[in-house]
Amino acid sequence: MKSPASFKRAAEWALPYWTRGQAGRETPQELFRVLYFGWLAAFTLKVLGSAWDVSWHFKWLRDDLAPPHLLNSAGTALALALTIIHGYTGYGVDKVALRTIQWGTGIFLVAVPLDLINHRVNGLDITSWSPSHIMLYVGTFFMIAGVIRGWFMGAGARPPGRERTVVLGALFAFFLENVHFPEQHQEYGILSIGAWDNKAVYAEPILLQFAADQMERPVDRTMMTGFALPVPDFLYPVYAVVVGLSVLVVARLLIGRFGAATLVAAAYVGFRTLVWPLLTFTGFPPSAVPFFLVVAGLLVDVAFLVRVPVARAVLGAAGATAAAYGTLVAQSAIMGQVYGAVKGQEGLLGAPPLATSSAVWAGLGLLAAWLAVEWIAGKRDLQPIEARVIATATP
Repeated sequence: MKSPASFKRAAEWALPYWTRGQAGRETPQELFRVLYFGWLAAFTLKVLGSAWDVSWHFKWLRDDLAPPHLLNSAGTALALALTIIHGYTGYGVDKVALRTIQWGTGIFLVAVPLDLINHRVNGLDITSWSPSHIMLYVGTFFMIAGVIRGWFMGAGARPPGRERTVVLGALFAFFLENVHFPEQHQEYGILSIGAWDNKAVYAEPILLQFAADQMERPVDRTMMTGFALPVPDFLYPVYAVVVGLSVLVVARLLIGRFGAATLVAAAYVGFRTLVWPLLTFTGFPPSAVPFFLVVAGLLVDVAFLVRVPVARAVLGAAGATAAAYGTLVAQSAIMGQVYGAVKGQEGLLGAPPLATSSAVWAGLGLLAAWLAVEWIAGKRDLQPIEARVIATATP
């Protein structure tokens, strides 16, 4: 716990900066770092809450005040505070970054009560793909996108160093986590089906009965499948390739270093791997882990060795798609052979059901997204502008 004297010193440092200003205002370097490390703290709280949230909902009946929701709400409160600070003072962001952050925060805050109403009207609604849930992801999408722009444009004015690259990579890892979040429904769902088939059930009886009553059928395997895997099999791989890998393409382009896409994917997958035993050893359901993102990310990095943008996009989309589907096939093949520590069920290396015929559409979708990214990069100078961040300044 910080002492009252520490809070007093912090307030004495911060209060002079609390003055009205326009976005793009000259920002002292120390203040710039504090603001963006605050964003890292906010996103960390939100990620910890979301990592726990899906597992919680595969075990317990929904509760608005469940611990994962409270943890996520703490991150949201910090994000809201930072949005207000940027908007009022104008420090640390240009106009585009500020508007993107504000729109994202606004969409998220509107989505929260809509989601509560949706659950009151429609009951459990466990699927991650419902409209109200998608609004939450869209809000967070714009929020993180604005923060990435703010850091990218502002930190580029300082001498190059590891901090700029590491923070940018961390922000893209949070971005990847957000876009991949709905996919966790299938990653948890496939192992829940495996548990059912092996006579071991993760969900509490009250949750199963509630879901069965909603579906108007007994608690059986058909009900479990509708509960755990309610979306088409092609959705998981197509979404992961088109949306998830597009994030890695943009990350590689903006970070500008070989290995950036691989490391961003590895950071997210590494986090999922670390929380896996923390959840399963405390009695929560396990999930498959998307290791294929790391392999596909490596192919994205390799593609950037090609200098011609169109050729890079064509070869990269083909290679990354093949790598993603190939790794998913391998993960699916060994499902049931590698066992976790919880009730003898399948562990980290499982994968959701895979419609391999969807690879063509996934590859074409990724190609279209990659070409769009290359076109935008060619039309705009993606190097950081001379941002108004100064080493020393007074409020």
